[in-house]
Amino acid sequence: MDDKFKRIALENSDSIVQMWMEEVDISKDDNYTTTISDELFESTNREFVNVIFTSIKNQGSSKILEDFSEKLVNLGWPLSYITDGLHIFRRVTIDYILSQSEQVDSAFISNVLQSVDAWVEPIIRQLVNEYSGSWENIVSLQRLALQELSAPLIPVMDNITIMPLIGTIDTERAKLIMENVLEGVIKHNSEVVLMDITGVPVVDTMVAHHIIQAAEAVRLVGATCILVGIRPEIAQTIVNLGIDLGKFPTKSSLKKGFQKALEITNRKVETISSKEEIKNMLKSLNGE
Repeated sequence: MDDKFKRIALENSDSIVQMWMEEVDISKDDNYTTTISDELFESTNREFVNVIFTSIKNQGSSKILEDFSEKLVNLGWPLSYITDGLHIFRRVTIDYILSQSEQVDSAFISNVLQSVDAWVEPIIRQLVNEYSGSWENIVSLQRLALQELSAPLIPVMDNITIMPLIGTIDTERAKLIMENVLEGVIKHNSEVVLMDITGVPVVDTMVAHHIIQAAEAVRLVGATCILVGIRPEIAQTIVNLGIDLGKFPTKSSLKKGFQKALEITNRKVETISSKEEIKNMLKSLNGE
């Protein structure tokens, strides 16, 4: 009996597709796909229904289901698009088969329901699993990318590096800051690390503790940590919390911090006002 119903569905796929497209199109106005262009919506719907019929005909095709679910993830379409579409397909297919049959008793209806469910349920499971796997993979890659950007140590001059911190600092990010700053100091042979907290919105006891730990770790590996970006409200908070930053140089701006870093590394910025001075400096650098 299942083969009979499957043959009816496959031989009349054009009619079922038309019914399915009409119902899915109606749902567009009330759900997550309202912002999607009509052309993309229609082309994706046609691809979706082709995937369904191909899977029914071949009794499941993992590759085509994997490719389609990955495409939806990349487009940013929600999982509910898959589940809603398959439920609509199930309903219109059952309605079509019943409409083509003269015998419509309870046993016959039960057979139709069981047969169509046997086609649709495996597709739902496979698509949901593939979609979830693709989504988790993308989220994992994004998390790694954000971690790499969340605490970068940037070399700006020989022996001087800067770590700009932006956003909230939690325990997990503090651990990443510690790892990056220690690895970076060794890698870049840093004598001075400028830790810029201008972009950190809140400095409470926990954040200050993490910053002090990182600065202390820098000191233990033989470098100096200068804390820059101390805004008036942050300075007041640090004082009110009774936090001691006396061990580490602090500056209100990155510019002042960089000037301090130059002093520590026995360098300074000089203004050159004439071509003759430039020539003399070049000669000096060249040992002439």
